[in-house]
Amino acid sequence: MPPDEATSSHGPTVEVDVVPLAAPIDPTAQAREQYLGTRYDQRDMWRMGKRQELRRDFQFFSIWGYALILSSTWEWGLVSGAFSLTNGGTAGGVWMFVVACSGMFFVTLSMAEMVRRLRPRAHEQTRQRMLIRAQASMAPTSGGQYHWVSELSPRRYQRVFSYVTGWFALLGWQSALVGTAYGAGQQFEAIAALSMPTYETKGWHGCLFTIALTGLAIPFNTALYRRLPQAEGIVILLNIFGFMAVLVVLWVMAPRGGPETVTAFETNGWDSVGLSCLVGLSSPIFVLIGADAQCHLSEELYNAAYVLPRAMVATSIINYLMGFVMVLTVMFTVGRRGQRPAHPARHAMGADHVQRHGLIHRQHDLRMPGRLAAHMLLDQQRHGSLATAMVRPGWDVPLNAMLCTFGICAVLSLFAIGSPVAWELLTSLPLVGLTSSYLLAIGCVFWRRLRGEPLPLSRFPLGRFGLVCNGVALAFLGVVWIFIFFPTAPDPGARGMNWAVVIYALVIILFSAYFWKARKTYVGPVVYVRKDLDVGCTQD
Repeated sequence: MPPDEATSSHGPTVEVDVVPLAAPIDPTAQAREQYLGTRYDQRDMWRMGKRQELRRDFQFFSIWGYALILSSTWEWGLVSGAFSLTNGGTAGGVWMFVVACSGMFFVTLSMAEMVRRLRPRAHEQTRQRMLIRAQASMAPTSGGQYHWVSELSPRRYQRVFSYVTGWFALLGWQSALVGTAYGAGQQFEAIAALSMPTYETKGWHGCLFTIALTGLAIPFNTALYRRLPQAEGIVILLNIFGFMAVLVVLWVMAPRGGPETVTAFETNGWDSVGLSCLVGLSSPIFVLIGADAQCHLSEELYNAAYVLPRAMVATSIINYLMGFVMVLTVMFTVGRRGQRPAHPARHAMGADHVQRHGLIHRQHDLRMPGRLAAHMLLDQQRHGSLATAMVRPGWDVPLNAMLCTFGICAVLSLFAIGSPVAWELLTSLPLVGLTSSYLLAIGCVFWRRLRGEPLPLSRFPLGRFGLVCNGVALAFLGVVWIFIFFPTAPDPGARGMNWAVVIYALVIILFSAYFWKARKTYVGPVVYVRKDLDVGCTQD
């Protein structure tokens, strides 16, 4: 059949040669039909002008388990509790975690609503076939907020907003990969310090641990990738049993604080308790960030439009509950800031061996920047061959993009050798990148609702609650975005400065320079989306 044309408001007209759902399927495709997803999955991919290049092996339980392991909320709750003590004290750590959970839940609901599927409307029905009219609705795609912004933003800003959103999301997940691998390496160093009092940590130790742990994730995400959905169930059980083991040990063996634990705030030199707590908000946000994680695997999820938003909400609820219990436990057992042990490795979380097991789960992060980078490059592959975005036949994974991600991680880990503030910087960059992408994505939906413009049909609609939900999410993200640039204490020196603001400005300059060069070829994913097309499809 001749290729269909899809035209954007900005950029050249391109031809998209993608087979519609109702077209005859060749024998090879029939043999792989079980990996192509449901009829709705195939229709969504066709509507977006994309080919199904990845296997849809994930289902609800496996994608839920994947996100549960990726977030590692209770494991990072053990670590973030120490940082919360500096700004806000034990009470600030507890209550700001509650605030962070409440705000991030509105963010998750807003993101889940954008994972949509067209609900067909019958215009004409026969015995064998019905005719539906495809509208410009959102659909589950690995591009996530990068794709959503391209469809929902005002026409004159579609290219710019989608470009910026995609790179901010990629910056967030790439730096999250480095930061979590670096944090896992620090746990190994802490165990070594506990076992060998003469051990002295060096910057290059953390660098090597970061590279080794990231490299270890490559075979699990490539050669063994097809086994991962089945393995998620086993790892979920280990994760839950580890949570119970750490919790019981802390409840039974650790000293406990009194009621003042939830009332004793500390200012750390700031003018007020409220300001100190807002500065410390970065710690729980770092634990809870990543509402879009499952979205970037939507093209590998069976019946994605129905399963994905429900899995996102279920994951958030479980993570918030487990994280809150762990943070509350740590705050009651760690003591006040002045009572902490002098050596950082002897912090009152006497379960480093179990925590190490949980932190290694963060190597699931390798998939996120690899999937997102491959998706962004594939959208532009029609303008030139890009080897980085290639999906090798038989592998069903973007191997080149993942290797590129590993290389970037190895280079960034070198900063840990000479910079004593590397960990603080790597902690801030994921928050900066992902928060910026969330603001743009939710802001586009909020703007449409304010103007009364129609929104695409959804299988997870928020209805009238949507405007309030989007508004609360934007307000919360705006506050978070401001305070993640704050230093941990007032009047910082060069070593205590939060250099994330400098990196953020540098990234914006690089984005602008590259976009000025690519403005004549970059069109954004919206140009491939079919709008107002009559599509024949077999009746269910």
